[in-house]
Amino acid sequence: MGMMQEFKEFAVKGSVVDLAVGVIIGAAFAKIVDSVVSDLILPLVGAVIGKLDFSNLFVVLGSVPAGTAMTLDALKKAGVPVFAYGNFITVAVNFAILAFIIFLMIKQINRLKKETPAAPAAPPEDVVLLREIRDSLKNR
Repeated sequence: MGMMQEFKEFAVKGSVVDLAVGVIIGAAFAKIVDSVVSDLILPLVGAVIGKLDFSNLFVVLGSVPAGTAMTLDALKKAGVPVFAYGNFITVAVNFAILAFIIFLMIKQINRLKKETPAAPAAPPEDVVLLREIRDSLKNR
């Protein structure tokens, strides 16, 4: 029973729950970034470079069965080994954008976390009294 109690304490700790929430939000956010990259950015880059479709950039590494279309999906379904570097480009761009956005978010969070410097502590009473004595002696 002790092990179950330890597990319960571990599972309900704030840091574990925060981590779980972060993973779930991160997965959803990754889908959004994936859509932005594959549906918005890569088509624009492809249009500028010359109508490239990054998802269909590949090199066939085996023999293609007769009647198989020369698309990545068709070749994979046919079991033909392909070197799909276009998918790698898409994933690399996804990663770069996601890393940059996370960097910006952390930078903003750290900026907001910065606490205003605390006012200096009041000097001890004996120092205040000595200053008053000094100031009164100067005025004589």
